[in-house]
Amino acid sequence: MSKVKILVVDDDVNICELIRLYLEKEGYEVILAYDGTKAIDIFKSEAPSLVILDIMLPGIDGWQVCREIRKVSEIPIIMLTAKGETFDKVLGLELGADDYMVKPFENKELVARIKAVLRRYDPKPATAKEVIFPNLIINLSTYQLKVNGKAMEIPPKELELLYFLASHPNRVFTREQLLQEVWGFDYFGDSRTVDVHIKRLRAKVDGTIQVWQIKTVWGVGYKFEVK
Repeated sequence: MSKVKILVVDDDVNICELIRLYLEKEGYEVILAYDGTKAIDIFKSEAPSLVILDIMLPGIDGWQVCREIRKVSEIPIIMLTAKGETFDKVLGLELGADDYMVKPFENKELVARIKAVLRRYDPKPATAKEVIFPNLIINLSTYQLKVNGKAMEIPPKELELLYFLASHPNRVFTREQLLQEVWGFDYFGDSRTVDVHIKRLRAKVDGTIQVWQIKTVWGVGYKFEVK
């Protein structure tokens, strides 16, 4: 059985070598990149199973690297960075990162998070996952969203959240339930992440038609209401 290949992107050579040491002990194959441009080149040529990505990189920063990867792949991305502000965490998740860790970090926790996101990631082709409502088509197999017949660009986690809610019309979910179902049981983040994603979704799809809407149930959570 081939090893899981992990791409580590950080301009700090010492951190890269430390991560390599721990991950190779866990049985992973590790590839290193020290700048954003090289990271994208290696990603295209080596097809890793997971990317550990710093934000502050020479040349192309980690935000742009994440964007470029998400244009072509849904493989897990873990942001590992010194930027620990809430804004940075939310932005990283919005761009499609599966997890976000702040330096300094514990190697054992990094390994645990790698295992957690790999458990949630299923690269095998699945049967078509699509929900259809008037003027709304959400396809989770192809990660495509159409509103009023027009294809829309949308970050992966926003699409996954919308798909989950729309797959359970008129059912109310708490923020914690949505974190578990969409981000995974091992997600370490803040429940406010759900609010941010809902706000962005509403800006894109709400109000287009009166048959359905993403509705807030005060004191409980959210639902995809179908009339």
